Amino acid sequence: MGVIKLDSPLQYVKGVGPRKAEILEKYGLVQVRDLLFYFPRQYLDRTCVTTINQLNVNHPATIIGVVKAHGLLYGKRRRYEVILEDDTGAIAILFFQGVNYWQKTFKKGQIFAATGTVKWYQGYQMVHPELERLEDDSDKMIHAGRIIPVYPQTAELNKVGLNSRGMRKISSFIFDNLKEEIQDYLPNKESKELDLLDLNQAITKIHYPDNRDEVELCRRRLAFDELLGFQYLVFKNKISKEKTFKKHKYKKPGIKLKEFKEQLLFKFTSGQKKVLNEIFEDLQSKHPMTRLLQGDVGCGKTVVAISASLYVAENKMQTAFMAPTEILAAQHYRNWSGLLEGIGIKSALLTASIKPAEKKEIGKLCSDGEIDILFGTHALIYDYVGFKKLGLVIIDEQHRFGVEQRSKLYAKGDNPDLLVMTATPIPRTLALTLYGDLDISTIEGLPPGRKKIRTAWRSEDSLEKIYQFVEDEINKNGQAYIIYPLIEKSEQLDLENVEDAFSELSKNRFKDYKVGMVHGRTKPKARDKILKDFRDGNLDILMSTTVIEVGLDNPNATVMIINHAERFGLAQLHQLRGRIGRGEKQSTLIAVSYPPVSDYASQRLQYFSDNLDGFKIAEADLEMRGPGEMFGLRQAGIPELKVVRISSDRDLMEKARSLLEKMFRLQDNLDEEYQIMYNYLTNKAEKNNPRLGGG
Repeated sequence: MGVIKLDSPLQYVKGVGPRKAEILEKYGLVQVRDLLFYFPRQYLDRTCVTTINQLNVNHPATIIGVVKAHGLLYGKRRRYEVILEDDTGAIAILFFQGVNYWQKTFKKGQIFAATGTVKWYQGYQMVHPELERLEDDSDKMIHAGRIIPVYPQTAELNKVGLNSRGMRKISSFIFDNLKEEIQDYLPNKESKELDLLDLNQAITKIHYPDNRDEVELCRRRLAFDELLGFQYLVFKNKISKEKTFKKHKYKKPGIKLKEFKEQLLFKFTSGQKKVLNEIFEDLQSKHPMTRLLQGDVGCGKTVVAISASLYVAENKMQTAFMAPTEILAAQHYRNWSGLLEGIGIKSALLTASIKPAEKKEIGKLCSDGEIDILFGTHALIYDYVGFKKLGLVIIDEQHRFGVEQRSKLYAKGDNPDLLVMTATPIPRTLALTLYGDLDISTIEGLPPGRKKIRTAWRSEDSLEKIYQFVEDEINKNGQAYIIYPLIEKSEQLDLENVEDAFSELSKNRFKDYKVGMVHGRTKPKARDKILKDFRDGNLDILMSTTVIEVGLDNPNATVMIINHAERFGLAQLHQLRGRIGRGEKQSTLIAVSYPPVSDYASQRLQYFSDNLDGFKIAEADLEMRGPGEMFGLRQAGIPELKVVRISSDRDLMEKARSLLEKMFRLQDNLDEEYQIMYNYLTNKAEKNNPRLGGG
């Protein structure tokens, strides 16, 4: 390609071609502009490469060495070892995961840079360091004295040569030949007041910084852009909401809710009462409700949502209650349908595994207004499902649904009220930024009588003691979950899996106990029977993947063992912990880690063991993983916050919000510079639609 411009197709850039372009497109990288916004995930500081004889144990370092030997080692665990040498000594590089992949990676005589924490066991070691292959001595010199960007990597990218090194070659060629600059849309006055870099400079230098300080300056400018674009969408949705009116009106709550409460075996907590009043006020408003209901695992969100749907049913309107999994949808229906029927409220369950004839019948009954509350999964969005008068849409675990799925369900009514629920609490620092167009209700506290769940972190060499503890609990009439990260053996990941573990443990270690297994590929009928047997006490142990993460309710389960806990995020660990401690018995969770455990994973597991508060867990998870991954922003159709750091960028959030307030206030009288900014944000927003309702 001769002249490279921002909208030039990547396919024609030197080093790409049709095959690589096809793979890049899967990651949203189509034009040159896209690659410029594909930021490094971290940097290797080669300005201070250390010789092997100068390494300090338990300190991070970057070394450059030649592969002198490599091969498989067997012992307690299979591992792959590579010996790198420089002029001063040797270091062993160890891999416990992805052994098959690493076997194909190394050849004797190759030059590699390795960055990681130095350990000592019969010599210097690094476990799963960041690796970069260097072509030859000249390449070694080029990379030895600078800060090197490391790009996000996957096996698919690596396979076609789009590893970090390949991406650097392509981006370097682009920057050397790009004949067009990215125009900054921010007014000069605002850039100066906010002390932000020019956009073009920030994008160039975030890929090839001269020093660490420059990385942070670039990151802050790009973080401001992300926050401004994100909050622009929030502002627009809020304005749209204020201009929308619903056609249905509600009277005050009647007798049904009173009858419902009388049948419950518990009383509402003060937190539940407060939130329910907020929802009722919204339902009586002339504008459609758009409310997020949040709270810690087990705080009683579902009964509040059911109470809201009762109020809607009393006013001759219908409720669609959508859950992300068949397990959770079926549990909601099973838990509440009997009580609802007792007070004259008709409910039904619709999931993908129900027989076609039954689906059709449920769809017709709902269209005729014969069903007051329809529980279900994404099956609710199918065309054969209609509602005569859809008044309320409830979406459980909303971040697990795509924007299109939510929009389709919402569109089945005429501006219905919307209640979305999450058991991943939104940290207070993020709530305004992420859900500023929603009203947020938080249920504080847990129902009385619940005991604190004891949580411990142990390594795999404690498994026998852990299994003995499981036996002791079962012998005291408790039940246990044992969780695994994989369904079956994987060539890429050297991790324990539930199928092999079930085969081994059910026949040997736990042969005297009733053991069941469930995972994402278990057939619905078999799965439902296994879960029912576990709930009814006919199984002592349920071995599972994270398919049971959300909503499964068995008050008699007192133990959970999570294998390879180092592979899970904090929020997911906390969700899993919420499956126990749901009755009055003392419950215990044991997180089991397998080597290697990174410093980052150790920090995460220690924090998890020490904290039971879901809001504190959410804050910490936010810091460790970022909001995009934690709250499923990509899944929600919302632009990702790739470089924003919630803890250190709170000032940028406020500044972005303040600038937008000013822009919308002066919308009809914007000067040329501010109009450019408004047009830029509007065009960008057209590609994204974060509304949790219908659009």
